Amino acid sequence: MRSHGTFAWNELATSDVATAKAFYAATLGWTFQEFALPHGPYWVAMSGEQLVGGLGGMDTAAVPGTTTSTWFAFLEVDEIDTRLTKAVAHGATIVAPAEDVPNVGRCAVLRDPTGAIIGWMTSLASKPE
Repeated sequence: MRSHGTFAWNELATSDVATAKAFYAATLGWTFQEFALPHGPYWVAMSGEQLVGGLGGMDTAAVPGTTTSTWFAFLEVDEIDTRLTKAVAHGATIVAPAEDVPNVGRCAVLRDPTGAIIGWMTSLASKPE
């Protein structure tokens, strides 16, 4: 299970998926498994048997309107909707509201009071069975 307040996921939104996959395969030995997302094609990156992140085209970018290739991180939070309300009360703004992502969990993107953009997620992996 993932722990509340820890980094849970990193993903690359890129303008050139084929080149990015080839680069990380050649330099880090990653392999990729296709993963269906509502926003477009996406690949889960694997280091051996371990999930290490994800990769997709610009249409899968966590931050709406992203136009340059960039890595993006998500923090695991318990009860995302409650935590987002608390974040807004403490000066955050919502960039992308919470939405359910099939087979992943519930994800949102916010801007903290310093202006930094970060993803928050309550992943299915963090919920007790």
